[in-house]
Amino acid sequence: MLDQLYANFAWEQAAELLAVDSPSGFTHNAAVWVKNAFEQLGFTANITTKGGVIVDLGGENDEDGLLLEAHTDTLGAMVAQIKANGRLLVSPLGGMNPNNAEAENVRVYTRDGNVIDGTLQLCNASIHVNGEYNNTKRSFDAVEVVLDEVVSSADDVKALGIQVGDMVCFDPRTKRTTSGYLKSRFLDDKLSVGILLGFAKYLSDNHIVPKRHVWVHITVYEEVGHGGSSSVPAGVTEAISVDMGCVGDGLTCTERDCSICAKDSGGPYSYEVVGKLIAAAKAENASYAIDVYPYYGSDVEATLRAGNDIRHGLIGAGVYASHGYERSHIDGVYNTILVLKGYLEV
Repeated sequence: MLDQLYANFAWEQAAELLAVDSPSGFTHNAAVWVKNAFEQLGFTANITTKGGVIVDLGGENDEDGLLLEAHTDTLGAMVAQIKANGRLLVSPLGGMNPNNAEAENVRVYTRDGNVIDGTLQLCNASIHVNGEYNNTKRSFDAVEVVLDEVVSSADDVKALGIQVGDMVCFDPRTKRTTSGYLKSRFLDDKLSVGILLGFAKYLSDNHIVPKRHVWVHITVYEEVGHGGSSSVPAGVTEAISVDMGCVGDGLTCTERDCSICAKDSGGPYSYEVVGKLIAAAKAENASYAIDVYPYYGSDVEATLRAGNDIRHGLIGAGVYASHGYERSHIDGVYNTILVLKGYLEV
């Protein structure tokens, strides 16, 4: 039986990575962190031209390879306009929603290396002043970044080095509760990067060489749709996205399960792969759920759309409040590692 320590290691790694700001387009530091983390486990890892990380976990059969995909890019924003009052209008990166981004602390990264704190607030955010506070429809035209600097004009802001195109990164607020719940922005998908590190540690600690060659691709543009569209190693016949499982009304997955997705907005996943994932979960006595996610898309679908002739699947620990302040559980991490173990029969 797989030791629970690998789930705890996965969370520890995820928590470290969550502290590295990495919205889509601003992922180099996270990619370096990921590369180093896999290398510390004894595996060869390289950063691709696109900025992702390819890791070789080894294996015997080079003609029936398996590619495991997760992504380290997150939601975020970009400075779109410096307003006359010294506030910043921002443009979202990925599916960041102003309804749950409002009142979050942010960091603005300038091109010359400075990091400036601020908060995303509703314009005219004092409820004792703004009589339309409750009625204002939240949009990125209705919110602004209020910098924690003494500024009152666009020139004041520019003097700090801030310009259009600078990255705006949101505070993840990462926490593990005594009951095992894992809370943070951007569990999608840094929790899954941690899961793949936990699985890699299991292989390394036990000197396991899988029967089929296994590769990991940590992508960096998933949140904008093309993360997994490149860098498929030769001999790969199957690719599995390890991404969050959805938790919500009408679904059976909980934060403590491994989600096996049968279909999402991109259509059905490989019937054969889904069947093998279910069999793997049963063989390992992993707690799992099979669901259909109508508003979801994954890295591995980008891999197929790029023209790769492979079979595909999607699994991940259950995550509640996706694209907001997300929550999972250490049991979901553990069960997802178990499914990977069972799928590769290691």
